[in-house]
Amino acid sequence: MTCTDDIFGRSSVPNPEEAPGAGGGGLIPDPDGEPDTTVDVLVRLPFLVHGVLTGVAAEYDVSLVQLRLFGILRDRRPGMLELAGYLGLDKSSMTGLVARAEKRGLVQRLPSPHDGRGVLVSPTPEGRRITRQGAAGIARRLDALTTALTPAERTRFHDLAEAPRVIVSGRCPAPAVPSDPRTP
Repeated sequence: MTCTDDIFGRSSVPNPEEAPGAGGGGLIPDPDGEPDTTVDVLVRLPFLVHGVLTGVAAEYDVSLVQLRLFGILRDRRPGMLELAGYLGLDKSSMTGLVARAEKRGLVQRLPSPHDGRGVLVSPTPEGRRITRQGAAGIARRLDALTTALTPAERTRFHDLAEAPRVIVSGRCPAPAVPSDPRTP
């Protein structure tokens, strides 16, 4: 790979306080100096992404969960229960999240055409603006993390990053996991 050590350094771990989008982008040295394992890299990557998302959310004065809400609302009008499932929230937390966003004029509740008791959530024009601009900011910042990669390396990175999701979705059989010799 070309120049990727400054992005995904072999002997460095991200400092969440300095993640891209959170005011910096620095990496701190790995304290034990051991080569990174695949697990190390996979665990570190969400810190980088989380830093980007947190930085973009702060730009628009929304919480990270609200930013995720806007991501879901980009192309659908889900009901409250469906939203709660996407976000992993219970009913009361979901109600509070939508109420706060609604109070700021970012989302609106609409009656469900299929269920007289159901409520659909939709972004307002201001919510759509934040969604559009936030998505562009996220794309710019995440793209910057891979600028040192060649086009072929970017394609390979995409394929490798997509592999776990494909396995979990069942579209591809999961590899056999070796059993722990210590367990019967």
